Amino acid sequence: MGSVPDITATNFLLLSVLSCISGAMGVGAGLGGGVLLLAFMTTVFPPTILIPLHGAVLLGTNVGRAILMFKHIRKDLLPAFSIGALLGAIFGANIVVNLPTAILQVVLGIFILYACWVPAPRSSAYSYPKFLGLGFGGTILALFIGSSGVVIAPYVQKACNDRYEFVATQYSFMTLIHGLKIPIFGFLGFTLVEYIPLISVMILTAFLGSYLGRMLLKIMPENIFRIIFRVTLSTLALRLLYAGVKDGNWL
Repeated sequence: MGSVPDITATNFLLLSVLSCISGAMGVGAGLGGGVLLLAFMTTVFPPTILIPLHGAVLLGTNVGRAILMFKHIRKDLLPAFSIGALLGAIFGANIVVNLPTAILQVVLGIFILYACWVPAPRSSAYSYPKFLGLGFGGTILALFIGSSGVVIAPYVQKACNDRYEFVATQYSFMTLIHGLKIPIFGFLGFTLVEYIPLISVMILTAFLGSYLGRMLLKIMPENIFRIIFRVTLSTLALRLLYAGVKDGNWL
């Protein structure tokens, strides 16, 4: 734990536990585990470190789930989405690092509130150009806000025949997006080598949380679960917004 820069033993343990909780809540709510983890990590890390670190943790958890559900992935959608994601990574990389920390904090706070309270948009019939655009926009959003899964999910669901295809394809898309973020931030001078112990433990605890999430669904009513989920996210988002406005000298 001492080898991780600027992380106390208490925070190391807390982040590991929260990664487990986010994994459980992500399974329980169907989506949102990544956003929940993002919200908690904003209380520990500045956005310039938060985005690549959060991406590395989600890459580890999503790639494992994508492999387990590989046979259900809509592989015909991968080429268009992949091209769009690559273009989005190239386009967005040089923009995000030039934004002040305060602005990124406000953007993160607004996004978390949006993902928590705004109903998911209805998607029209899918097309391959749409998935190219989805990959492009989803990757740019992920570079700015850490996770774009809740934004692209309605469109992925529309293109899939059942929940298994949806979950598997969503995991594969997010694996691609987070996989692109790591080399992009590395090229721009960010390194996560010192955070490998934290990343490894958080990935392991997230997998444990995924199993616990199945048990949670059996003992907690869905409406109670979603209330707790939204209240927790909203509290953290408001705290983040306040910090961003204050640090940006907008008060």
